Amino acid sequence: MIVPLDEGVRELVHDGDTVALEGFTHLIPVAAGHEIIRQGRRDLTLVRMTPDVVYDQVIGAGCAARLVFSWGGNPGVGSLHRFRDAIQNGWPRPLEIEEHSHAGMANRYVAGASGVPFAVLRGYAGTDLVDQTPTIKTVECPFTGERLAAVPALNPDVTVIHAQRADRAGNVQLWGITGIQKEAVLAARRSLVTVEEVVDRLEPVPGQVLLPSRVVTAVSVVPGGARPSYAHGYYARDNAAYQAWDAVSRDRDAFARWLADEIGAPAPLPGKAG
Repeated sequence: MIVPLDEGVRELVHDGDTVALEGFTHLIPVAAGHEIIRQGRRDLTLVRMTPDVVYDQVIGAGCAARLVFSWGGNPGVGSLHRFRDAIQNGWPRPLEIEEHSHAGMANRYVAGASGVPFAVLRGYAGTDLVDQTPTIKTVECPFTGERLAAVPALNPDVTVIHAQRADRAGNVQLWGITGIQKEAVLAARRSLVTVEEVVDRLEPVPGQVLLPSRVVTAVSVVPGGARPSYAHGYYARDNAAYQAWDAVSRDRDAFARWLADEIGAPAPLPGKAG
C-alpha cells in the first residue's frame, strides 16, 4: 500500500506504541520522525541501536516516555542535548532508559524476527550493564554448561525505515550500509517504509536487501526523507547540519524556534511520564 507520509504515520503510529526508527548512519528515516513530532504522538517507547539527531528531536518534542538503545550521540559532533535535558532535568518530561550493547540490540531484533522469545550471546561480561539493565539475564548452556547472556526479543509495534526504492506493488529495495533494518521490519507488528522513489521494476543492485510487500504494511514516497543522513546513490550526508544541530539543541528556546520553523510544531509542554 503506497500512501502519503502523513497518512502512513496517522494510521500506523499510535500514542503509547513501541516505535523503532532504524538506520545506521545511512538511510535514517528523519522525515518520518518529523511527521511523528508534527502529529503530536505521546508516550512512545523509542527503540534504536544508535539514536542520533532525529531521536534527540523526538525526545525534545515530548513524544517519548522511554528509550531502549545501545549508543546515543550526535555522530562526529558530541552529545544529544535534548536527550541529556530529559535525563538530567526531566525536560520536557522524564525519560526512562534501557541500555544495551550493539550486539545485544541486534540479537534482540533477530530474536523478534525469528519468532523466539529471547536471544543468547557471549556479551556483557565484565560490564555494569548487567546490574543496571533488568532485561539482561544469564543462562546456562544445556550442552556445555557455559554461562551466557540472554536478552528478550524486540517486537516493536511499528518499525519505520527509509530505503532507496519500492515498486508499485510495495516491494522495497535498499542497499549500501543496511544495518539492522531488515530484522527490525520482520520483528515488528506493523511497518512503514519511506522511499526516495517508486519505480516500475526493481533492478538488481550489488549488496541489496529486498523486503517483499507481504512484510511491509505501507510505503510512502519521500524524496530526501533521510536528510541530513544520506541515501547511497541519491545524496550525500550533510555534515554541516549535524554540526548546526549541536547549537540548536543546547538551548530550549532555540529548540522551540526550530520546532516551529522547521517542523511546524508547537513548543513542548513540560509534563510527567506515564
